[in-house]
Amino acid sequence: FVMNIRHLGSVIIAVSNLEKSVKFYNEIIGMPIKNKRENWVELAKQGATVILHPATHPINTGTSIENGIVIGLVIGDIKDALQELKSQNVTVYRDIVSHKTGKNAIILDPDKYMISLFEPVLADSAEQATGFHGFAPL
Repeated sequence: FVMNIRHLGSVIIAVSNLEKSVKFYNEIIGMPIKNKRENWVELAKQGATVILHPATHPINTGTSIENGIVIGLVIGDIKDALQELKSQNVTVYRDIVSHKTGKNAIILDPDKYMISLFEPVLADSAEQATGFHGFAPL
């Protein structure tokens, strides 16, 4: 038996402060709010949805290397994006690194979850459209 999975629907993130995390993902990162309930906020531009949900227990405040979660965003101009994020006091975990497939940087959200920003090399094949090559935090 092989399940008929079509695509990734969502990533649910346990957060310590819902209001602070919604502000970060919506206002600072720029992900539109798709659906909002008291303890459940869905954000999406297109593709998979990021869902923020309050943690019922204190969460691991280590980096994603310890807690195992990295969110990958494919973006346009990484240099401008990072400059803007730095101006809003967003923590940069790793500054821009160039790969054959594009440029990558890693920032941290309010709970120190890693967000990998990837600007693909546009002249390359569709294989790189996902940008997964640049997401590894190490």
